[in-house]
Amino acid sequence: MTYRGHVENGLVVLDEPASLPEGARVRVEPEESEREPTLAERLKDVVGIIEGLPPDFAEQHDHYIHGTPKR
Repeated sequence: MTYRGHVENGLVVLDEPASLPEGARVRVEPEESEREPTLAERLKDVVGIIEGLPPDFAEQHDHYIHGTPKR
């Protein structure tokens, strides 16, 4: 039988009451559909859309954005 639940304050809480005997061994597997998307997944629509940046923009972004001296 499969029980569904969620994590609350670091503990697995079942969504519906279950009558499991004390000491019963269980297996908990996170559902893939509930995984938080990575930063790359969240930003995939905007990655690479800006054109015409200087070739050293990644290394010198503070200089170009804030005017600090180049390193």
